[in-house]
Amino acid sequence: MLALILDDSEMNNLLIMQALKPVADCEPVAFTCPVTALDFLRAHVDRIGVVVTDYDMPGLNGLEVIAAARAIPGFAHVPIVMVTSLDQRSLRHEALRAGATDFLGKPCDPVEIQARITNLMKISAAHRQEQDRAAWLAREVAAAVAVIEAREREIIALLMRAAEHRDTDTGDHIARVAGYVGVIARNLGYDPAEIRILKLASTMHDVGKIGVPDAILLKPGPLSAEERAEMEKHAERGRRILEGSTSDVVRLAAEIAESHHERWDGTGYPKGLRGEAIPLSGRIVAVADVFDALVTERPYKAAWPLERARAFVADQAGRHFDPRCVAAFLAGWDAVTRTCLRAAA
Repeated sequence: MLALILDDSEMNNLLIMQALKPVADCEPVAFTCPVTALDFLRAHVDRIGVVVTDYDMPGLNGLEVIAAARAIPGFAHVPIVMVTSLDQRSLRHEALRAGATDFLGKPCDPVEIQARITNLMKISAAHRQEQDRAAWLAREVAAAVAVIEAREREIIALLMRAAEHRDTDTGDHIARVAGYVGVIARNLGYDPAEIRILKLASTMHDVGKIGVPDAILLKPGPLSAEERAEMEKHAERGRRILEGSTSDVVRLAAEIAESHHERWDGTGYPKGLRGEAIPLSGRIVAVADVFDALVTERPYKAAWPLERARAFVADQAGRHFDPRCVAAFLAGWDAVTRTCLRAAA
């Protein structure tokens, strides 16, 4: 590791560098200009194990150098030693507040320099090893999580492929709904990780339709009261399929499957929940699901124009839909239309 030596006196630099020659794994580099030394520090922050700086220098004094060094990202834990006279107690206090680690007295004693710098270099090396190990562990954890998430996505994709065999539009529908869900969640303030989980969970919102007979699911005309009652069972059926999982995504999907047909005014199903008693995930998916149903052709209806569907969603704020979710949906209208255009391409 490098030991950065800073003193406007070249002679003092030479004395310190000479004293550091016996120190193992220590490569001293000396500067007489504080600005140049700080530029070098920024460029080699990962290689510097200790800084030794004088106080009284032109341009920047030792306190200012220490403060500037501590402001450099990744340099918070590197030892900094300031060279001062033993009687400069108030200056030492200021240096400690600025971020100094230790002090060397004037005139410099080679034995003291060797001992202090050797110890500080060992501390610095140990800290870097700990940082490297922490970074390695973080990478290993991230890789393991990525594998788990990939397997989870694969299982979900296989589950939804089974649903596609029941409804030729299911695959496209769930992709579009996930896109709209992402728009709404982003405008509601969800962070990227939460959005990713919510979008993935939303793809399973209609998994309960696996149990709906084809004669009802693919019927080209209006459903009878009995057929409508059978169709509505898909919400609770979806929850039963998904509930009990240890996966956060699948547990959220179970919540969505059961609640995405609830209505803000309490007239939805299966429980007739009202307002904020409906899980927010279900309220978000409700807007996305209904909008997509309106703008796509189904066996029983033609596709609506985008602006007509937009007006319907806006009109249903406070009735069918959570007003906040509608506002978030409309605020992302450009992204919504892009999702529609990609689907149509």
